[in-house]
Parts: sequence; structure tokens; C-alpha cells
Amino acid sequence: MKHLLSTNDPTMIAFAQALLQGEGIDCFEMDVNMSILEGSIGIFPRRLMVAERDYEQARQTLIDNGIEVYG
Repeated sequence: MKHLLSTNDPTMIAFAQALLQGEGIDCFEMDVNMSILEGSIGIFPRRLMVAERDYEQARQTLIDNGIEVYG
């Protein structure tokens, strides 16, 4: 798995997931439980991960839609 996106904005994560699913790219959201533990006030960012084989296509999909990707 490769780190694609980090954000405190849950709507950005949902939008990115929808874009990737539309392209047939599986993704996994990490740190959801940490966000719940801190009371959902948005201190800890959530991470979006993709398989290494899908990373370049996922990265380009997000960039093409105006989302800044990690690294």
C-alpha cells in the first residue's frame, strides 16, 4: 500500500474515494479510529492508501481533479 492523501477534511476523503472508485481503483482509509478517539474534532489527519500497482493512476486522477496528493 502507498500513501496517496492526508487530510483533516472528511469531505475531501469522500470525494477522493468516489473519484478513485469511479476509475476502478481500490483504496483504503486509515486512521479513522484515531479520529473517533479524539472526538471527531479534526486534529488527526486521515490517510488514503492505494495498492502500489494503482498508485500512479490514482495520483493522476486526483491531480486532474484539483486534489493535492501526498509526496
